Amino acid sequence: MSLIEKAAQRLDKLKQASGELPAELPAQSPVVHVPAADKPAAEHAAVRSSEVPKAATGQSFSRVVSRVAQIDLARLHSLGLVTPDHPRGTIAEEYRVIKRPLLRNATATGAAKIDDGNLIMVTSALPGEGKTFNAVNLAISMAMELDYTVLLVDADVSRPSVLRQLGLPPEKGLMDVLAGDVTDLSEVLMRTNIEKLSILPAGMPHQRATELLASDAMTRLLEQMASRYPDRIIVFDSPPLLVTTESRVLATHMGQIVMVVEAERTTHATVKQALATIESCPIKLMVLNKSRGQGADSIYGYGYGYGYGDAPREQAA
Repeated sequence: MSLIEKAAQRLDKLKQASGELPAELPAQSPVVHVPAADKPAAEHAAVRSSEVPKAATGQSFSRVVSRVAQIDLARLHSLGLVTPDHPRGTIAEEYRVIKRPLLRNATATGAAKIDDGNLIMVTSALPGEGKTFNAVNLAISMAMELDYTVLLVDADVSRPSVLRQLGLPPEKGLMDVLAGDVTDLSEVLMRTNIEKLSILPAGMPHQRATELLASDAMTRLLEQMASRYPDRIIVFDSPPLLVTTESRVLATHMGQIVMVVEAERTTHATVKQALATIESCPIKLMVLNKSRGQGADSIYGYGYGYGYGDAPREQAA
């Protein structure tokens, strides 16, 4: 070894001793790409480590839907509901008439634009008039459109009926998200075998359901659902207007409300009383359910500008 090489070696040793030059480069850590489906788990852990109460945090909303629900279409058809495999039946034609103005309002632009027009609440004045039956049929019919995806939300948190109507078992859902027990909405969304239809169940019963629906967390959740995906129509099955206060709270967030009225049962006074509770909603339409009318004459207008449609006569929910 020459004198110059020895001097260079000595210089390197001095640098190592002073910390300027590492003795040996560490092995490089591999880059791990987290799949999209794993991200909610990481977010979930981060929220749990925070001291901020869960109910006060905003929920993330993604297109990732972790569960798939298989709906028995033959069963639905036997119960008189709209199904994609029977697109030309009488029930399907009736809901084409009912959904058309709702879709037009949901996608209006310019001066005709309706704020949150894609948030549609289906309700009634009293129990048993057929609101759930109509909400499910409306959601399925809209999902059969080419240009929209549909989210059906069971917001009747005191008496959830959507999953039962579809022949599905109870699941976690809206109340669990609002209470903070579930931190990512995608964890409770259910994709179905009906293309472009997803479901948000009501979730577990909660004694402060009204307060949760009126909370900032609910407002943020609705804002996310309404604005994040412009092609999504969100249909809410809500409680009857004259039985609980939850539906009145929910109505303040809606762009459109469909009120189901049972023919030959619900009085005019009851209808007017129910409508008075949702005056803040800009668009209100009404569906006459269980009507004996047939054919084109069964769709008719109401003097005050509320649209009546002849909906199915087989079921009430």
